Amino acid sequence: MSRDPKKKPLTVEQKRYTELVSELVPKPQYGKNALLAFLFGGLVCVIGQLFTDIYRLAFGMSSTEAGNPAVATMILVGSLLTGLGLFDKIARYAGAGLVVPVTGFANSVVASALEFKREGLVFGVGSKMFMLAGSVITFGVVTAFIIGLIYAIFIL
Repeated sequence: MSRDPKKKPLTVEQKRYTELVSELVPKPQYGKNALLAFLFGGLVCVIGQLFTDIYRLAFGMSSTEAGNPAVATMILVGSLLTGLGLFDKIARYAGAGLVVPVTGFANSVVASALEFKREGLVFGVGSKMFMLAGSVITFGVVTAFIIGLIYAIFIL
């Protein structure tokens, strides 16, 4: 690993400290974390499919039509788990498997809203709840617009 010539070399004390920290910091368990993320992500997908099948069978919808209320139900479940303080406890074990799907999006919105509720409905909840999710929504809308424009120009 090459060092930046502008940086000063580490002193003996800094080197000792760096070695001590590298010995004491727990090593990540990549295999276990990947397996748990895979299992919990799969479980979230199975639950989502279960909701899709329930809506499809109970209301005579097609699989495509049943997907929308199933996603809304998953958002509701993620929001409720966040509000009850359970989402973060589960996410400690599930890792990215729980955070990446639509449940993670619901968690980011609700967690921001809960964090700033003391500042009021407008300046707290209303303005801060999309702090993290706002960028996701913005880039999603802009990307969809650009792709739709390209489709309209070149395909239609």
